[in-house]
Amino acid sequence: MNDSGGQSQSLRIPTFDDVLAARARIAGQAHRTPVLTSRTADARAGATLFFKAENLQRVGAFKFRGAYNAIAALAPEASRNGVVAFSSGNHAQAIAYAAQLQGVPATIVMPQDAPAMKMAATSGYGAEIILYDRYTEDRQAISDRIARERGAALIPPYDHPDVIAGQGTAALELIEETGALDLLVVPLGGGGLLAGSALAARALSSGCTVIGVEPEAGNDGQQSLRKGEIVTIPVPRSIADGALPTHVGNHNFPILQDKVADIVTVTDAQLVETMRFFAERMKIIVEPTGCLAAAAVFNGIIPCNGKRVGIVLSGGNVDIAAFAAMVTGT
Repeated sequence: MNDSGGQSQSLRIPTFDDVLAARARIAGQAHRTPVLTSRTADARAGATLFFKAENLQRVGAFKFRGAYNAIAALAPEASRNGVVAFSSGNHAQAIAYAAQLQGVPATIVMPQDAPAMKMAATSGYGAEIILYDRYTEDRQAISDRIARERGAALIPPYDHPDVIAGQGTAALELIEETGALDLLVVPLGGGGLLAGSALAARALSSGCTVIGVEPEAGNDGQQSLRKGEIVTIPVPRSIADGALPTHVGNHNFPILQDKVADIVTVTDAQLVETMRFFAERMKIIVEPTGCLAAAAVFNGIIPCNGKRVGIVLSGGNVDIAAFAAMVTGT
């Protein structure tokens, strides 16, 4: 039985077997993204770094994996009335496109200040967009209401077992390609990518330490891991627009507690500098959220000298004008 993702339902905590099942479902749909290396990056970190380039994934972010898997896992009667999701951008695009590919109607609840490029892409994939004010309205409540009214399946961006399992396929592919890692560093927003990555890493590379990275302004995951319970914070403000949830998910927090060694933070300035590095030295565009893990390694926040380190670059969806302004300081 598939959980629609509503918090009122009993928890179904995903396992590594769910990650393997997700890989089978998304085969031939999600890209097997490349693993990039850079001698300059290695020298800077004093380690051997492997970058999983999910900025080159379909819809420009890892989110396509979980979105496609969650829709594909639905029973036919559950998807007949469509799916509802809420997202600031990458999950929105992923659900819209994955739903289009599977012939399922999609409705996306997006904040009014979401990047215009992400809204345009979501609409372009055929989804209906409903806007809300992220500082005064509750996106979960709005989405719950729409799903009830339409009899649609709710697929949240991170608090859903099939979403978590789908996201874990990125780390699964990374470790299959690189072999055992000493350290895996993963961006953290709501926790779906980090939880799924931890499931894969701990199963495939038992000695691998898994660390999550959040924006300094939104360290709810760090607080939660250290306190031992989910901590909710006010809506944070950061250029890492894909990592601004106010709390991690009920489905992923038990995995974070069990399999993640630590959660650290980086500043917006460090994210901008990391974006610049990728553009100048590796010739790729990585959005601010996608730079979280790399920024922590590049700035020595995570000691990794002499280690084999996997780094997930979670996405590349950033408005070009905004990107240029950030990296040039204009």
